[in-house]
Amino acid sequence: MEYKEREIRPITIDVTHQHRRYGYRLVKRVFDFIASACGLIILSPLFLVVAIAIKVEDPRGSVFYSQTRLGQGEIPFKMYKFRSMVSNADELLNKLLKENDVDGAMFKMHDDPRVTKTGRFIRKYSIDELPQLLNVLLGQMSLVGPRPPLPREVAEYTDYDKQRLTVKPGCTGLWQATVRNSVGFDEMVKLDLVYISRRSVTFDLYVLLKTVGVMIHPNGAY
Repeated sequence: MEYKEREIRPITIDVTHQHRRYGYRLVKRVFDFIASACGLIILSPLFLVVAIAIKVEDPRGSVFYSQTRLGQGEIPFKMYKFRSMVSNADELLNKLLKENDVDGAMFKMHDDPRVTKTGRFIRKYSIDELPQLLNVLLGQMSLVGPRPPLPREVAEYTDYDKQRLTVKPGCTGLWQATVRNSVGFDEMVKLDLVYISRRSVTFDLYVLLKTVGVMIHPNGAY
């Protein structure tokens, strides 16, 4: 199952239908809770190794990085990641905004000078995202769903774009598991809406399996 830009058409999400899918949402939440709890326990040795590597390279900063993101219904929450940038990365952002490599309400820079050596490695294999299992455990995120955006990004959203905020955000999604950084913001939104309109237990498992493959054989993360 592949998704190409030419195959995606504008999508309107039936919000009422999505909210009434009680059975699917219950199964999804139970699976998220169990999987995230097990993941945090099993991956704890890897967390320790990554934490040491981050501290050795840049002792001044913290191991973890938290950032306010907007979830379902534009509700703000703190999203956690391993720190992959220099400790003053947020202060340097304004100087780099003009060098954005993607169009639309999202910042991506292929050779971002703020990223550390350890950061490049953990980003390549998506290891930096693993602390978000805590967000999943707390019910702020799901394993699969649209990526939670920054408030400044949502300020630039159209009503069409805001449809991606009608469901709980995820650690991974159809966009990350397939085309990732090879497409722009508009294509990312369309893929998120494809996921929302078609989401099911089997589709979630498909995205998770694709994500595991991407972690083993990276598809252009930066």
